[in-house]
Amino acid sequence: MQRALEQARDAAARGEVPIGAVLVCEGVVLAADGNRTRELADPTAHAEMLVLRAGAARLGTDRLASCDLYVTLEPCTMCAGAIAWARLRRLYYAAADPKGGAVESGVRFFSQPTCHHRPEIYGGLGESEAAALLRGFFRERR
Repeated sequence: MQRALEQARDAAARGEVPIGAVLVCEGVVLAADGNRTRELADPTAHAEMLVLRAGAARLGTDRLASCDLYVTLEPCTMCAGAIAWARLRRLYYAAADPKGGAVESGVRFFSQPTCHHRPEIYGGLGESEAAALLRGFFRERR
């Protein structure tokens, strides 16, 4: 999770919402990145989406069943859908997102009967640091 937090800090330095993600497979980091929606002018360029794309490209497959995702904020609905389609083994996230989260907040994507895959989910890892980073980022902009 520390590596994901580093990516979040790098995203903040670029003026992006400070969210970072790391994709790990069999103990090897396949991809690490932070949000790049503004930089790439792409509303889908969330940290999770970027590392899933990079990891799939690196492995040459759309199925990432032996991979784990570490992310600093509870994934949104779009990212939860991508996690399900990639069939990730485990999802670790730091801070809950009561407004935009879709894992244990909001739509609770993985609990829906139409969801075809549910990873193991572990929340709260590095929560205070991730939440403080986000609060500080938005406090500076308001």
